[in-house]
Amino acid sequence: MQLFKQLYCNQRFFFFSTLVVILYIFAFFWPALLSATHVLFYVFLGLVIVDFLLLYLPRKTMEAERTCAEKFSNSDLNEVSLRVRSFYSQRMLLRIIDELPEQFQIRDFEHKAWCKRGEEIQFKYQLRPVKRGNYHFGHIKVFAQSPLGLLSRRHSLAKPKTIVVYPSFVQMHQYELLAMSHQLQAFGVKKIRRIGHNMEFEQIKNYVNGDDYRKVNWKATARKGGLMINQFQDERSQPVYAVIDKGRLMQMPFDGLSLLDYAINSSLVISNLALKKGDKAGIITFQHTFNAILPASNRDMQMHLILEHLYKQKTAFKESNFGALYAGIKRKVSQRSLMLLYTNFESMSGLKRQLPYLRQINKHHLLVCIIFENTELASFSQQPAENLEHVYTKGVTEQMLYEKRLIAKTLKAHGIYSIITSPQSLNINTINQYFELKSRGLI
Repeated sequence: MQLFKQLYCNQRFFFFSTLVVILYIFAFFWPALLSATHVLFYVFLGLVIVDFLLLYLPRKTMEAERTCAEKFSNSDLNEVSLRVRSFYSQRMLLRIIDELPEQFQIRDFEHKAWCKRGEEIQFKYQLRPVKRGNYHFGHIKVFAQSPLGLLSRRHSLAKPKTIVVYPSFVQMHQYELLAMSHQLQAFGVKKIRRIGHNMEFEQIKNYVNGDDYRKVNWKATARKGGLMINQFQDERSQPVYAVIDKGRLMQMPFDGLSLLDYAINSSLVISNLALKKGDKAGIITFQHTFNAILPASNRDMQMHLILEHLYKQKTAFKESNFGALYAGIKRKVSQRSLMLLYTNFESMSGLKRQLPYLRQINKHHLLVCIIFENTELASFSQQPAENLEHVYTKGVTEQMLYEKRLIAKTLKAHGIYSIITSPQSLNINTINQYFELKSRGLI
Protein backbone atom coordinates (compact mmCIF):
# COMPACT_ATOMS: atom_id res chain seq x y z
CA MET A 1 0.00 0.00 0.00
CA GLN A 2 2.84 2.37 0.88
CA LEU A 3 4.36 1.59 -2.51
CA PHE A 4 1.31 2.82 -4.42
CA LYS A 5 1.10 5.97 -2.28
CA GLN A 6 4.48 6.94 -3.74
CA LEU A 7 3.41 6.17 -7.32
CA TYR A 8 2.07 8.90 -9.61
CA CYS A 9 0.88 8.70 -13.20
CA ASN A 10 2.14 11.39 -15.54
CA GLN A 11 0.43 13.16 -18.43
CA ARG A 12 2.04 10.78 -20.93
CA PHE A 13 0.47 7.84 -19.08
CA PHE A 14 -2.99 9.40 -19.25
CA PHE A 15 -2.53 10.27 -22.91
CA PHE A 16 -1.68 6.71 -23.98
CA SER A 17 -4.25 5.09 -21.69
CA THR A 18 -6.94 7.40 -23.10
CA LEU A 19 -5.80 6.55 -26.63
CA VAL A 20 -6.10 2.80 -25.94
CA VAL A 21 -9.61 3.23 -24.50
CA ILE A 22 -10.71 5.26 -27.55
CA LEU A 23 -9.30 2.61 -29.91
CA TYR A 24 -11.21 -0.13 -28.08
CA ILE A 25 -14.40 1.90 -28.49
CA PHE A 26 -13.76 2.26 -32.21
CA ALA A 27 -12.89 -1.47 -32.44
CA PHE A 28 -16.36 -2.25 -31.12
CA PHE A 29 -17.77 -0.76 -34.36
CA TRP A 30 -14.87 -1.75 -36.65
CA PRO A 31 -13.59 -5.19 -35.57
CA ALA A 32 -10.60 -4.86 -37.93
CA LEU A 33 -9.01 -2.45 -35.42
CA LEU A 34 -9.24 -4.92 -32.55
CA SER A 35 -5.96 -6.76 -33.21
CA ALA A 36 -3.97 -3.52 -33.61
CA THR A 37 -5.57 -2.19 -30.41
CA HIS A 38 -4.52 -5.36 -28.52
CA VAL A 39 -0.93 -4.92 -29.71
CA LEU A 40 -0.88 -1.29 -28.64
CA PHE A 41 -2.35 -2.19 -25.25
CA TYR A 42 0.32 -4.85 -24.55
CA VAL A 43 3.10 -2.53 -25.68
CA PHE A 44 1.76 0.17 -23.41
CA LEU A 45 1.42 -2.27 -20.50
CA GLY A 46 4.99 -3.50 -21.07
CA LEU A 47 6.35 0.04 -21.03
CA VAL A 48 4.47 0.77 -17.79
CA ILE A 49 6.00 -2.34 -16.16
CA VAL A 50 9.49 -1.40 -17.38
CA ASP A 51 9.04 2.15 -16.07
CA PHE A 52 7.82 0.78 -12.74
CA LEU A 53 10.88 -1.48 -12.40
CA LEU A 54 13.26 1.35 -13.28
CA LEU A 55 11.77 3.45 -10.48
CA TYR A 56 11.34 0.82 -7.74
CA LEU A 57 13.97 -1.87 -8.38
CA PRO A 58 16.99 0.04 -6.95
CA ARG A 59 17.34 -0.09 -3.16
CA LYS A 60 19.16 3.21 -2.75
CA THR A 61 17.59 5.88 -4.90
CA MET A 62 17.77 9.48 -3.61
CA GLU A 63 19.13 11.64 -0.83
CA ALA A 64 18.52 15.32 -0.11
CA GLU A 65 19.68 17.93 2.38
CA ARG A 66 18.48 21.42 3.29
CA THR A 67 21.02 23.90 4.65
CA CYS A 68 20.01 27.19 6.25
CA ALA A 69 20.73 29.26 9.34
CA GLU A 70 19.10 28.35 12.64
CA LYS A 71 17.90 31.96 12.94
CA PHE A 72 16.38 34.10 10.21
CA SER A 73 16.49 37.89 10.18
CA ASN A 74 13.07 39.52 9.99
CA SER A 75 12.36 41.64 6.87
CA ASP A 76 15.67 40.58 5.25
CA LEU A 77 16.50 38.04 2.56
CA ASN A 78 17.68 34.77 4.13
CA GLU A 79 19.38 32.13 2.01
CA VAL A 80 18.37 28.47 1.89
CA SER A 81 20.43 25.85 0.03
CA LEU A 82 19.14 22.48 -1.25
CA ARG A 83 21.30 19.54 -2.27
CA VAL A 84 19.81 16.48 -4.04
CA ARG A 85 21.75 13.41 -5.23
CA SER A 86 20.42 10.59 -7.41
CA PHE A 87 21.59 6.96 -7.19
CA TYR A 88 19.39 5.63 -10.02
CA SER A 89 21.23 3.68 -12.70
CA GLN A 90 19.87 5.88 -15.48
CA ARG A 91 19.24 9.54 -16.10
CA MET A 92 16.18 10.85 -14.24
CA LEU A 93 14.05 13.97 -14.44
CA LEU A 94 13.68 15.32 -10.91
CA ARG A 95 10.94 17.67 -9.75
CA ILE A 96 12.07 19.10 -6.40
CA ILE A 97 9.56 20.71 -4.05
CA ASP A 98 10.56 22.10 -0.67
CA GLU A 99 7.75 22.24 1.90
CA LEU A 100 8.10 25.87 2.97
CA PRO A 101 6.67 27.31 6.21
CA GLU A 102 3.02 28.28 5.92
CA GLN A 103 3.79 31.90 6.85
CA PHE A 104 5.27 32.50 3.39
CA GLN A 105 2.14 31.27 1.57
CA ILE A 106 4.26 30.08 -1.38
CA ARG A 107 2.38 27.32 -3.22
CA ASP A 108 4.31 27.09 -6.49
CA PHE A 109 7.87 26.48 -5.34
CA GLU A 110 9.39 23.92 -7.72
CA HIS A 111 12.74 23.14 -9.35
CA LYS A 112 13.17 20.75 -12.30
CA ALA A 113 16.45 19.23 -13.51
CA TRP A 114 17.81 16.14 -15.25
CA CYS A 115 20.19 14.17 -13.04
CA LYS A 116 22.59 11.35 -13.96
CA ARG A 117 23.67 8.50 -11.69
CA GLY A 118 25.67 9.84 -8.75
CA GLU A 119 25.21 13.43 -9.91
CA GLU A 120 24.41 16.10 -7.34
CA ILE A 121 22.07 19.02 -7.89
CA GLN A 122 22.55 22.13 -5.79
CA PHE A 123 20.57 25.33 -5.90
CA LYS A 124 19.78 28.23 -3.59
CA TYR A 125 16.78 30.44 -2.99
CA GLN A 126 15.95 33.29 -0.63
CA LEU A 127 13.10 33.87 1.76
CA ARG A 128 11.96 37.15 3.32
CA PRO A 129 9.95 36.69 6.53
CA VAL A 130 7.81 39.57 7.77
CA LYS A 131 6.84 38.23 11.20
CA ARG A 132 8.82 37.08 14.21
CA GLY A 133 8.30 33.57 15.56
CA ASN A 134 8.83 29.89 14.73
CA TYR A 135 8.81 28.76 11.10
CA HIS A 136 8.46 25.05 10.29
CA PHE A 137 10.00 23.49 7.17
CA GLY A 138 8.57 20.12 6.10
CA HIS A 139 10.15 17.40 3.98
CA ILE A 140 11.87 17.86 0.65
CA LYS A 141 9.62 16.18 -1.92
CA VAL A 142 11.43 14.79 -4.96
CA PHE A 143 9.42 13.29 -7.84
CA ALA A 144 11.66 11.05 -9.96
CA GLN A 145 10.70 10.32 -13.57
CA SER A 146 12.55 8.02 -16.01
CA PRO A 147 13.04 8.90 -19.72
CA LEU A 148 9.89 6.85 -20.51
CA GLY A 149 7.92 9.45 -18.56
CA LEU A 150 4.88 7.28 -17.79
CA LEU A 151 5.21 7.06 -14.01
CA SER A 152 6.76 9.12 -11.20
CA ARG A 153 7.98 8.08 -7.78
CA ARG A 154 7.67 10.42 -4.83
CA HIS A 155 10.50 10.61 -2.29
CA SER A 156 10.02 12.36 1.07
CA LEU A 157 13.54 13.33 2.07
CA ALA A 158 15.26 15.39 4.77
CA LYS A 159 13.85 15.81 8.25
CA PRO A 160 11.42 18.63 9.06
CA LYS A 161 13.16 21.62 10.56
CA THR A 162 12.10 24.57 12.69
CA ILE A 163 13.90 27.90 12.46
CA VAL A 164 13.37 31.04 14.52
CA VAL A 165 12.83 34.49 12.99
CA TYR A 166 14.44 37.21 15.12
CA PRO A 167 14.36 41.00 14.73
CA SER A 168 16.62 42.19 11.94
CA PHE A 169 20.11 41.36 13.18
CA VAL A 170 21.28 41.72 9.56
CA GLN A 171 20.52 45.46 9.66
CA MET A 172 22.09 45.66 13.11
CA HIS A 173 25.40 44.20 11.88
CA GLN A 174 25.23 46.25 8.69
CA TYR A 175 25.06 49.58 10.52
CA GLU A 176 27.61 48.38 13.09
CA LEU A 177 30.16 47.61 10.36
CA LEU A 178 29.48 50.91 8.62
CA ALA A 179 29.97 52.78 11.89
CA MET A 180 33.26 50.97 12.57
CA SER A 181 34.52 51.73 9.04
CA HIS A 182 33.23 55.34 9.20
CA GLN A 183 31.03 54.80 6.14
CA LEU A 184 27.62 55.66 7.62
CA GLN A 185 27.52 58.80 5.45
CA ALA A 186 27.08 56.57 2.39
CA PHE A 187 23.70 55.48 3.80
CA GLY A 188 22.54 59.00 4.58
CA VAL A 189 23.78 59.43 8.15
CA LYS A 190 24.91 63.03 8.57
CA LYS A 191 28.39 63.87 9.75
CA ILE A 192 27.71 66.26 12.63
CA ARG A 193 30.37 68.51 14.14
CA ARG A 194 30.44 68.49 17.93
CA ILE A 195 29.30 71.97 18.97
CA GLY A 196 28.92 71.57 22.71
CA HIS A 197 30.77 70.13 25.67
CA ASN A 198 29.28 67.54 27.93
CA MET A 199 32.29 66.52 29.98
CA GLU A 200 32.79 64.57 33.16
CA PHE A 201 35.81 64.77 35.48
CA GLU A 202 38.48 62.12 34.97
CA GLN A 203 41.63 63.14 36.95
CA ILE A 204 43.98 65.93 38.06
CA LYS A 205 47.34 65.99 36.28
CA ASN A 206 50.43 68.16 35.94
CA TYR A 207 50.25 71.03 33.52
CA VAL A 208 52.17 70.61 30.24
CA ASN A 209 52.61 73.05 27.39
CA GLY A 210 49.52 73.20 25.22
CA ASP A 211 46.99 72.39 27.96
CA ASP A 212 44.01 74.72 28.32
CA TYR A 213 44.86 77.17 31.13
CA ARG A 214 41.16 77.58 31.85
CA LYS A 215 41.21 74.08 33.36
CA VAL A 216 43.82 74.96 36.04
CA ASN A 217 42.84 73.62 39.45
CA TRP A 218 44.08 76.40 41.77
CA LYS A 219 43.47 74.48 45.01
CA ALA A 220 45.53 71.53 43.83
CA THR A 221 48.17 73.94 42.49
CA ALA A 222 48.49 75.60 45.91
CA ARG A 223 48.89 72.25 47.64
CA LYS A 224 51.42 70.82 45.18
CA GLY A 225 53.41 73.96 44.49
CA GLY A 226 53.12 73.48 40.74
CA LEU A 227 50.46 74.02 38.09
CA MET A 228 47.81 71.29 38.16
CA ILE A 229 44.88 71.04 35.77
CA ASN A 230 41.61 69.15 35.68
CA GLN A 231 41.34 66.54 32.94
CA PHE A 232 37.91 65.78 31.56
CA GLN A 233 36.54 63.21 29.14
CA ASP A 234 33.39 63.05 27.10
CA GLU A 235 30.54 61.89 29.27
CA ARG A 236 29.67 58.29 28.54
CA SER A 237 27.42 55.55 29.85
CA GLN A 238 24.28 57.63 29.43
CA PRO A 239 21.03 55.63 29.37
CA VAL A 240 19.30 55.34 25.99
CA TYR A 241 15.87 53.69 25.97
CA ALA A 242 13.94 52.53 22.93
CA VAL A 243 10.29 52.94 23.98
CA ILE A 244 8.01 50.88 21.72
CA ASP A 245 4.29 51.54 21.42
CA LYS A 246 2.48 48.24 20.74
CA GLY A 247 -0.96 49.82 20.33
CA ARG A 248 -3.43 49.40 17.49
CA LEU A 249 -2.00 52.24 15.36
CA MET A 250 1.26 50.29 15.11
CA GLN A 251 -0.55 47.46 13.33
CA MET A 252 -0.55 49.34 10.02
CA PRO A 253 1.41 47.35 7.38
CA PHE A 254 4.06 48.66 5.02
CA ASP A 255 5.70 46.37 2.46
CA GLY A 256 4.28 43.37 4.33
CA LEU A 257 5.80 44.40 7.66
CA SER A 258 3.85 46.05 10.48
CA LEU A 259 4.99 49.38 11.91
CA LEU A 260 5.59 47.57 15.20
CA ASP A 261 8.16 45.29 13.58
CA TYR A 262 9.82 48.28 11.90
CA ALA A 263 10.09 49.86 15.36
CA ILE A 264 11.51 46.65 16.84
CA ASN A 265 14.12 46.35 14.06
CA SER A 266 15.11 49.99 14.49
CA SER A 267 15.34 49.59 18.29
CA LEU A 268 17.83 46.78 17.78
CA VAL A 269 19.96 48.92 15.45
CA ILE A 270 20.00 52.04 17.65
CA SER A 271 20.62 50.01 20.84
CA ASN A 272 23.66 48.37 19.25
CA LEU A 273 25.07 51.71 18.09
CA ALA A 274 24.48 53.26 21.52
CA LEU A 275 26.44 50.44 23.15
CA LYS A 276 29.25 50.89 20.63
CA LYS A 277 29.34 54.60 21.52
CA GLY A 278 29.78 53.75 25.21
CA ASP A 279 26.21 54.48 26.29
CA LYS A 280 23.78 52.20 28.08
CA ALA A 281 20.89 50.71 26.11
CA GLY A 282 17.51 49.54 27.35
CA ILE A 283 14.01 48.67 26.09
CA ILE A 284 10.54 49.74 27.29
CA THR A 285 7.29 48.42 25.78
CA PHE A 286 3.67 49.36 26.43
CA GLN A 287 0.17 49.27 25.00
CA HIS A 288 -2.95 49.49 27.21
CA THR A 289 -0.64 48.80 30.17
CA PHE A 290 3.03 49.29 30.92
CA ASN A 291 4.30 45.91 29.69
CA ALA A 292 7.96 45.41 30.42
CA ILE A 293 11.29 47.13 30.84
CA LEU A 294 14.81 45.90 30.19
CA PRO A 295 16.94 48.29 32.30
CA ALA A 296 19.60 50.23 30.40
CA SER A 297 23.05 48.72 30.79
CA ASN A 298 26.34 48.34 28.92
CA ARG A 299 27.30 44.91 30.23
CA ASP A 300 28.70 42.34 27.82
CA MET A 301 25.46 40.35 27.54
CA GLN A 302 23.21 43.38 27.07
CA MET A 303 22.91 43.10 23.28
CA HIS A 304 21.93 39.44 23.54
CA LEU A 305 19.34 40.29 26.20
CA ILE A 306 17.91 43.07 24.00
CA LEU A 307 17.63 40.71 21.02
CA GLU A 308 15.83 38.07 23.08
CA HIS A 309 13.61 40.69 24.72
CA LEU A 310 12.53 42.14 21.37
CA TYR A 311 11.94 38.68 19.87
CA LYS A 312 9.47 37.78 22.61
CA GLN A 313 7.30 40.89 22.18
CA LYS A 314 3.65 40.09 21.52
CA THR A 315 0.67 42.40 21.32
CA ALA A 316 -3.08 42.49 20.97
CA PHE A 317 -2.83 45.93 19.31
CA LYS A 318 -5.08 47.55 21.93
CA GLU A 319 -5.49 51.27 22.58
CA SER A 320 -2.21 52.79 23.77
CA ASN A 321 -2.20 54.12 27.34
CA PHE A 322 0.41 56.88 27.65
CA GLY A 323 -0.64 57.49 31.25
CA ALA A 324 0.50 53.97 32.11
CA LEU A 325 3.74 54.64 30.21
CA TYR A 326 4.44 57.79 32.23
CA ALA A 327 3.69 56.05 35.52
CA GLY A 328 5.92 53.10 34.59
CA ILE A 329 8.84 55.32 33.56
CA LYS A 330 8.53 57.42 36.71
CA ARG A 331 8.56 54.27 38.84
CA LYS A 332 11.26 52.31 37.01
CA VAL A 333 13.69 54.89 35.52
CA SER A 334 15.29 57.27 38.01
CA GLN A 335 18.26 58.53 35.96
CA ARG A 336 17.76 61.12 33.22
CA SER A 337 17.73 59.22 29.94
CA LEU A 338 17.21 59.60 26.22
CA MET A 339 13.76 58.18 25.41
CA LEU A 340 13.27 57.26 21.74
CA LEU A 341 9.51 56.75 21.59
CA TYR A 342 8.33 54.76 18.54
CA THR A 343 4.66 55.60 18.15
CA ASN A 344 2.10 56.89 15.67
CA PHE A 345 -0.43 59.72 15.75
CA GLU A 346 -2.88 60.10 12.88
CA SER A 347 -4.66 63.25 14.11
CA MET A 348 -4.22 66.25 16.36
CA SER A 349 -7.04 65.07 18.60
CA GLY A 350 -5.11 61.85 19.26
CA LEU A 351 -1.99 63.84 20.16
CA LYS A 352 -3.83 66.27 22.44
CA ARG A 353 -5.16 63.41 24.57
CA GLN A 354 -1.62 62.14 25.19
CA LEU A 355 0.31 65.43 25.19
CA PRO A 356 0.13 66.00 29.00
CA TYR A 357 1.83 62.64 29.60
CA LEU A 358 4.48 63.30 26.96
CA ARG A 359 5.26 66.67 28.55
CA GLN A 360 5.63 65.05 31.98
CA ILE A 361 8.04 62.45 30.55
CA ASN A 362 10.00 65.21 28.82
CA LYS A 363 10.43 67.08 32.12
CA HIS A 364 12.56 64.31 33.58
CA HIS A 365 14.06 62.83 30.42
CA LEU A 366 15.02 63.83 26.89
CA LEU A 367 12.06 62.61 24.81
CA VAL A 368 12.12 62.06 21.03
CA CYS A 369 8.82 61.03 19.40
CA ILE A 370 9.37 58.97 16.26
CA ILE A 371 6.18 59.10 14.20
CA PHE A 372 5.55 57.20 10.97
CA GLU A 373 4.63 58.95 7.76
CA ASN A 374 1.83 57.47 5.66
CA THR A 375 3.72 57.05 2.41
CA GLU A 376 0.65 55.93 0.46
CA LEU A 377 -1.12 59.21 1.27
CA ALA A 378 1.98 61.20 0.31
CA SER A 379 2.20 59.35 -2.99
CA PHE A 380 -1.51 59.81 -3.73
CA SER A 381 -1.36 63.55 -2.99
CA GLN A 382 1.23 64.03 -5.74
CA GLN A 383 -0.96 62.48 -8.44
CA PRO A 384 -3.06 64.80 -10.63
CA ALA A 385 -6.82 64.83 -10.00
CA GLU A 386 -8.76 63.30 -12.91
CA ASN A 387 -12.33 63.91 -11.76
CA LEU A 388 -14.39 65.52 -9.02
CA GLU A 389 -14.14 62.47 -6.76
CA HIS A 390 -10.33 62.65 -6.92
CA VAL A 391 -10.45 66.33 -6.03
CA TYR A 392 -12.38 65.60 -2.82
CA THR A 393 -10.14 62.62 -2.02
CA LYS A 394 -7.00 64.69 -2.51
CA GLY A 395 -8.45 67.37 -0.24
CA VAL A 396 -8.92 64.84 2.56
CA THR A 397 -5.42 63.45 1.92
CA GLU A 398 -3.84 66.90 2.12
CA GLN A 399 -5.68 67.56 5.38
CA MET A 400 -4.29 64.36 6.91
CA LEU A 401 -0.75 65.18 5.76
CA TYR A 402 -1.11 68.71 7.16
CA GLU A 403 -2.11 67.27 10.54
CA LYS A 404 1.09 65.21 10.58
CA ARG A 405 3.15 68.38 10.09
CA LEU A 406 1.04 70.14 12.72
CA ILE A 407 1.73 67.30 15.16
CA ALA A 408 5.48 67.84 14.74
CA LYS A 409 5.10 71.62 15.27
CA THR A 410 2.99 71.10 18.39
CA LEU A 411 5.56 68.75 19.91
CA LYS A 412 8.34 71.20 19.11
CA ALA A 413 6.38 74.04 20.73
CA HIS A 414 6.34 72.04 23.96
CA GLY A 415 10.08 71.30 23.79
CA ILE A 416 9.69 67.71 22.59
CA TYR A 417 11.88 66.51 19.72
CA SER A 418 10.09 64.65 16.95
CA ILE A 419 10.87 62.73 13.77
CA ILE A 420 8.28 62.10 11.05
CA THR A 421 9.73 59.37 8.86
CA SER A 422 8.79 56.78 6.30
CA PRO A 423 9.34 53.18 7.44
CA GLN A 424 12.20 52.61 4.98
CA SER A 425 14.08 55.68 6.29
CA LEU A 426 13.43 54.90 9.96
CA ASN A 427 16.93 53.66 10.84
CA ILE A 428 18.76 56.54 9.15
CA ASN A 429 16.57 59.26 10.65
CA THR A 430 16.77 57.75 14.15
CA ILE A 431 20.57 57.43 13.99
CA ASN A 432 20.89 61.02 12.74
CA GLN A 433 18.78 62.29 15.64
CA TYR A 434 20.80 60.30 18.18
CA PHE A 435 24.12 61.60 16.82
CA GLU A 436 22.80 65.17 16.71
CA LEU A 437 21.70 65.06 20.35
CA LYS A 438 25.06 63.56 21.32
CA SER A 439 26.97 66.27 19.44
CA ARG A 440 24.98 69.04 21.14
CA GLY A 441 25.69 67.58 24.56
CA LEU A 442 22.01 67.17 25.39
CA ILE A 443 22.49 63.64 26.64
